[in-house]
Amino acid sequence: MKSFHKSWALAAILMAALASVLAPRAAAQAGSISGTILDVTGKPWAEVGIRSVSDQGAKQETKTDSGGKFSLPNLRTGIYTVYIVFPPPNDKQAPYEVKCRVQSGEDEKVDVNFKDVVAKQGSEAQEQVKKAEEAKSKMEGLKAHYTAGNALIEQEKQAKADLQKAPADQRDRAKQKLNDLADQAVKEFQEASKSLVEKDPNAHLVWFKLGEAYDTGGRNEDAAQAYQQAIAAKGDVPGYYNNFGNVLARAGKIDEAKAAYTKSAELDPPNAATAWRNFGISLYNANRLGDAVEPLQKSADLDPKNPQTWYLLGASLVYKMTTKKVGDKEVVQFAPGTMEAYQKAVELDPNGTWGQQAKQGLEQLQLMAPGIDTKVNVRKKKS
Repeated sequence: MKSFHKSWALAAILMAALASVLAPRAAAQAGSISGTILDVTGKPWAEVGIRSVSDQGAKQETKTDSGGKFSLPNLRTGIYTVYIVFPPPNDKQAPYEVKCRVQSGEDEKVDVNFKDVVAKQGSEAQEQVKKAEEAKSKMEGLKAHYTAGNALIEQEKQAKADLQKAPADQRDRAKQKLNDLADQAVKEFQEASKSLVEKDPNAHLVWFKLGEAYDTGGRNEDAAQAYQQAIAAKGDVPGYYNNFGNVLARAGKIDEAKAAYTKSAELDPPNAATAWRNFGISLYNANRLGDAVEPLQKSADLDPKNPQTWYLLGASLVYKMTTKKVGDKEVVQFAPGTMEAYQKAVELDPNGTWGQQAKQGLEQLQLMAPGIDTKVNVRKKKS
């Protein structure tokens, strides 16, 4: 019996040891790093990049909120370097570094007041932070003027639309309102431009919007100069060339406008038809109907289902009609494709604005040259 008790006791000890090995251990709790970043004036610094790197190479990133606060959760125990990355345009400066130890289940505080940092450092560091603060202030000013200018452009566009619909006795007042809004918008973007730094990545946006403010107000030469500056700052945006072409065409600089629209079409082939149509519209609105034919024909070739293009092409081709003396009579001879362009507009848009205007155009052709066939083949849509 003694041997039985010894065996039983030994088995119990082994089972207890095995249970202790197999029993699940409590998971180590993650730690965290949090804190507040204040600028050189002691105020909360928003949008500052925070990056932590552990002694094992693990990385985590975040940004400070509007109150300058940040948090880096779920960190393993270890030594961490916290990098405080300055926001643009100061992001090229070396980040500020803080070392800390993260313990399991604890939150390590990293609070940095750059007002105190500057006070403890030499004059060179103070000058560097001062420049960073000035750049930050400039960026905030740029954003404020840019936002205000954008809002004014929207009002300017509405004022332009109102002017076009205004009765004769209200046109002077409507025009003055448009001019006043244009001046205000221009001023905002001019102020924004003063905050630009060398090789500023935002420069092209400011110059383009300045051009748009001038453009909407009908100041073609000023708009052209601003659009040129936008293109010089970023020369791969098709819309910049398109708007540049618009103002050049209105100013009668046809060759330069054509070059701008061509560049727009090259940069954005899927929308090349739109670029050529815009060129044609600008020429048409400037009463340069003969010059409008070529770009409108290019647009129609690329996008044959646009009724506006066909109507404008037909109306522009009318300008190229000639007369021929037959006996005692002067007989009208229309440029090839005139009637076909009108007919295509009617076919594509039988009940719409362009189709109706094209029908009127065909009726006028009939009056000028009685007997010509202006019949339109309008196929019924499948139900």
